Amino acid sequence: MSGHSKWATTKHKKAVIDAKRGKLFAKLIKNIEVAARMGGADPEGNPTLYDAIQKAKKSSVPNKNIDSAVKRGAGLEAGGADYETIMYEGYGPNGVAVLIECLTDNRNRAASEVRVAMTRNGGSMADPGSVSYLFNRKGVVIVPKGELTEDDVLGAVLDAGAEEVNDLGESFEVISEATDLVAVRTALQDAGIDYDSADANFVPTMQVALDEEGAKKIFKLIDALEDSDDVQNVFANFDVSDEVMEKVGA
Repeated sequence: MSGHSKWATTKHKKAVIDAKRGKLFAKLIKNIEVAARMGGADPEGNPTLYDAIQKAKKSSVPNKNIDSAVKRGAGLEAGGADYETIMYEGYGPNGVAVLIECLTDNRNRAASEVRVAMTRNGGSMADPGSVSYLFNRKGVVIVPKGELTEDDVLGAVLDAGAEEVNDLGESFEVISEATDLVAVRTALQDAGIDYDSADANFVPTMQVALDEEGAKKIFKLIDALEDSDDVQNVFANFDVSDEVMEKVGA
């Protein structure tokens, strides 16, 4: 998982400060709106909303935007869209399996944008179920390293259901069952350990190792997919070594 996670974490950091900030903000706001619609406006009683708000705050989304999104989602303020989650499956260059999670109010537009991004960047769409079996739904918490050691993190989360802690360089990644995500996140908070994000993600069960050329191609495809406002997350089963990462300049 390390190559993919490290790349995703690095990319997220850059996204917060680069020109795509507006796009990132919009996706984080959409997450909040949907979480509030599904589970109500109280973050204490709605863990998904709590995590969506924390993630937005970590990415410097203004509080007033966050509050408005909660109100829209909960029906306390006009203007909320009726978003639905749609998963698309496909293959990228080098046979990399790709899962594309969309959050959209227009199914046809989402399907069209995903298809165009895939076909223009060496990918191809696949039938439902033909790729998803290569992934498991897992809880993933990203913890900034600071002064922490792996043992500090492990000690805090082991009894809460964490399965593994991975060193990503500048941060640790804590993996658990998706159902244990809130318990793991709460255990970190109780131990006074700060975290950057807590999400239920699709983690690959097997990976395709890529060289520099292959890495460039898959990064280009993922960027094209994420450029769509309807695409919320892209999961792929590639692995890229630190050496290749440095060459690609990710």
